[in-house]
Amino acid sequence: MKGVLLVNLGSPDSTETKDVKSYLNEFLMDGRVIDLPKWFRTLLVKGIILNTRPKKSAKAYRKIWWKDGSPLIVLTERLQEKIQKKVSIPVSIAMRYRNPSIHFGLEELAKKGVNEVLLVPLYPQFAMATTETILVLAEEIRAKYFPEMEFTSLPSFYKHPDYVRVLANSIQEFLRDKNWEHLLFSYHGVPNRHIRKSDITKSHCKMNGKCCFEDSSAHKYCYRHQCEKTTQNVAKYLDLTEGTFSTTFQSRVSILGSWLKPYTDKTVEAFAKNGTKELAIATPAFVSDCLETLEEIGMEAAEDFEDKGGEKLHVIPCINDRDDWVNVMSRWIDEWACKETAK
Repeated sequence: MKGVLLVNLGSPDSTETKDVKSYLNEFLMDGRVIDLPKWFRTLLVKGIILNTRPKKSAKAYRKIWWKDGSPLIVLTERLQEKIQKKVSIPVSIAMRYRNPSIHFGLEELAKKGVNEVLLVPLYPQFAMATTETILVLAEEIRAKYFPEMEFTSLPSFYKHPDYVRVLANSIQEFLRDKNWEHLLFSYHGVPNRHIRKSDITKSHCKMNGKCCFEDSSAHKYCYRHQCEKTTQNVAKYLDLTEGTFSTTFQSRVSILGSWLKPYTDKTVEAFAKNGTKELAIATPAFVSDCLETLEEIGMEAAEDFEDKGGEKLHVIPCINDRDDWVNVMSRWIDEWACKETAK
């Protein structure tokens, strides 16, 4: 029997500092998030970050927390519920960090008789710290607890026409009555070394802003290329004029080395100082709104933009549980189920 596991990033169990600390510990001790020697990672995370960051992060989570809980988890649950109504096979959810865990999600499917699972990392673009870490952990859990299961994973869908259409339409609908002057596509930042480590050719990536637009098999696992391609495809779909849109990266941690540029915060500040009054910003690295979109962009970046002279930062919601996105996901699931059955 077939089933689906939708996997998202994760969230603290509550906004209490102790729960945020547990979440940050699991997240930051992942060797694909902070890909440094374990002794150094342990010293950095347990010796420094977990003694200073949880209280600040808990405060940020309290700003965006919903009555029903973490926005990320609530939105993922809504997506799952809508998809389940459209497909005939079981659909469960899991989080890479904290709860519901990947083990819990697989166990839930196993209890329903599922032995063939479509893993769906809810990230349009591939990255070590997102898609890869989900697939690696899921395989470890499968081998240990569910050896009878078979996995298929949904490939990164950043350039799939259906995804591009949904994302572009969500942007167009939100901005329809707004007087925006420039559109930023802000993606989650990663260290430059992650890009180089993911280069399967070991020679293509030059980090020069040009290699992303040259044909290469390296692009299958190149996060930067996939972000640039997402921007390019959506801009083309929306018929945007060159110069009215750009790509930036957010959430860097300088202590971990050089990160993808240009930085979102610096770019937002520059637009405000240069006289832009209304700036729009989309966050296509995320399917579901979360702390980074709701607080870091929706609150911090918006406040900074206005403090530096801008009038309005239009923050476009993620595609979340939009009906057109639900329809696309449901169709992909049906196609996988039918294809596998035909074999």
